[in-house]
Amino acid sequence: MQTFDIRPGQVAFGRVGDEFRTLLGSCVSVILTDPRRTVGVMNHIVHVGRPNLAQRHNTSYGDAAMSEMNRLLQSKGFIATSCQAYVVGGGNMFTNIVTGTSVGTRNAHWVMAYLAHHNIPVLKVDVGGTGYRKLVWTVGAGDPEVEASDATEGFSR
Repeated sequence: MQTFDIRPGQVAFGRVGDEFRTLLGSCVSVILTDPRRTVGVMNHIVHVGRPNLAQRHNTSYGDAAMSEMNRLLQSKGFIATSCQAYVVGGGNMFTNIVTGTSVGTRNAHWVMAYLAHHNIPVLKVDVGGTGYRKLVWTVGAGDPEVEASDATEGFSR
């Protein structure tokens, strides 16, 4: 069993019993898992859309992160379109200065549109709000655990 602490821009692949963890603000994390929950892959998207040519492999960007997830799944004999997704994050971390659409909202909308375009079913969505989220998921039958905290309060220790 392995534990993966996913930092911004990282993507990791795991098998049953492996644990993924990350902390999200305006960033969004996507988990893809096969319907039997034998494998999973998780990312931590910072920027939506497609990077420029020089950054095309930078998995901080949504398009590159999703491509890397697909590559990892395919290398193990799975395809993303046969997986199911969880989507977490996309908070508005600066409610006192953001007057229009927040970065978190744009991130969440981009991810949901990407998954819909690729016909990947979404099992659960936990996005928006004004705080951070701790996300923990152990590859297997259970759903991810999400602990939310208001941006001004932080997490209790």
